[in-house]
Formats: sequence, C-alpha cells, structure tokens
Amino acid sequence: MNLTPLIGITTSIFLLSQNPTQDKFNTLKRTLENYNFNVKIEPPPLRSTYGLLQVKNRTIWINPIVFDLQIALPTLIHEATHAAQLCAGKNEITALNLSLSPPNIARPYFTHYNHGLRRHLEAEAYAVQTHPEGYDLVISLLNKHCE
Repeated sequence: MNLTPLIGITTSIFLLSQNPTQDKFNTLKRTLENYNFNVKIEPPPLRSTYGLLQVKNRTIWINPIVFDLQIALPTLIHEATHAAQLCAGKNEITALNLSLSPPNIARPYFTHYNHGLRRHLEAEAYAVQTHPEGYDLVISLLNKHCE
C-alpha cells in the first residue's frame, strides 16, 4: 500500500541544562538514532509541521519551534510512534493495533485524512503522544519492533 512518504504532525535546540523533559527528549532521540533513524532538529521540508517522518530514508525532522512551544517531547514521541510503525512493517509503515484511543480533542488532527490506514496511523501516534506513560510506551514499542 503506497501512502504518502511523509508522516507528521500538522499545523532552538534544547539547551544543555538539567531538565527531566529534556533528558527524556535526548534519550528518545538517541534511541531512534540507535535504530538507524536520522533525527534532524530543523524545519521539516513540509511546511506547517512540527514533526515529520520520511519513510523512504528513515529521517525524522523536529521543527525547532516545538522547543519554544514546550511540546518537543510530545512531538518526538509522536514521530517515534511512526518510527515503531515503520519497524513493525519491515520498512513499510503499518498499524501497531494498540488498544489505546487518542483523546477527543486530538481528533481534528487526524480525522481529515481520507485514507483509512493513514487516519489509523495518526490516531495511534496521537494516542501514544497523549498517553500519561507515552514516553515509556514509545521506548518499549521501539525496542519491541525495531530490534
């Protein structure tokens, strides 16, 4: 199934200080890099996005604006969920079929997709991103599907 090669969230690098959220961001970034994803802290090639996964070359862009908005970690969790979906599908993005649902407030961000699988992929990413244990969950998903 050929979906758009770019999966992402639509619409300043962390300073080196002791910050638990920053530490989690850096650890998740390193985890993705250990699984051969290239994580770039720069504006994605698709305008109006906070984060983006390019399936073809396993590149994740994180827009620097997310640091100012204080949504860097949730953005990276979202894209890391897509990375786990890519690993699970053996380099073809596929749903993980998690027993989680995104909150209703997130629905406008993915229900506009006409393609059912794309909508489901985004719903999973928003469900993990907004889950209270989203960071630990996405690390476990990466470890399970990307090894």
